Amino acid sequence: MNASPWEGRALGTRTVSWTERDAILYALAVGAPADRLDLVYEERLRVLPTFALTLAQWAPDALGELGAFNVTTAVHGSQRLLVHRPLEPSGELTTTARVSAVRDKGAAAVFDVEVSCDRFTATWSIFAPGCGGFGGERGPSVPRRPDRPADHTLSVVTHARQAAFYRLLGDRHAMHIDPDAATAAGMDRPFLHGLCTLAASLFPLADALGVHPAELAELEARFAAPAFPGDRLGLSGWAGAPGDDSPGRDMPGDDSAGDRAVRFEAMAEDGRAVLTGGRARFRTTIPDPTENPDA
Repeated sequence: MNASPWEGRALGTRTVSWTERDAILYALAVGAPADRLDLVYEERLRVLPTFALTLAQWAPDALGELGAFNVTTAVHGSQRLLVHRPLEPSGELTTTARVSAVRDKGAAAVFDVEVSCDRFTATWSIFAPGCGGFGGERGPSVPRRPDRPADHTLSVVTHARQAAFYRLLGDRHAMHIDPDAATAAGMDRPFLHGLCTLAASLFPLADALGVHPAELAELEARFAAPAFPGDRLGLSGWAGAPGDDSPGRDMPGDDSAGDRAVRFEAMAEDGRAVLTGGRARFRTTIPDPTENPDA
């Protein structure tokens, strides 16, 4: 098997910072209600773990700027997040990025961009048409949905201004706000950021599992199709204890006793699959964000 010349490429290091205002704006942008004071009020603020993805967005953008793929045709294929420790309400982190893998899909390639720091490891999988055919490995197949009825049938309600709010957090690609740019990307109107849709899905899942959304420890999902601002999505969840033969058994770190794991998928009202292969694990005990794990 041949390897892509981009595989293993270092993308540099960047120091990122945030304030309470950023964390609150993020929570509101992904659908937190105004009465969830622990998510939207600085006096008792807990930062949603998926906020970390806005801090690391620079890395996949940097790879596109280097010319690895055509930024007008490449799409965000899937996302993974491993939370090492919670984020404080405000702070600063040094993040390092690299191309951890490039998979050959024939007519396209998938670039895995990994961003790491002491608080999280996040991996973007970017599907890039026209970049395959170099003789590399295809990579893993799409995860299959559990072969049993869903344990939870839920809904995700988006709102008409959601993409306009979310783009203020760093992902300002024009296709999410400009109808002409959306048309050029093959859509009939601006569409919601996949990471916004994914984060919004975690609220009903956490409620169904009886956990707090800030207790997220691991997350993975594929973006099968975009949602549009104002869509109501049907969300199916298959719950299971970490380590069993149902949801979450193959998620790293699932040996934590008492954690809650779930597989999930989201469907649009017209039957389109929006999120597939979703997997999440929530801790039942939050580690102290100021604790030094190496002490």
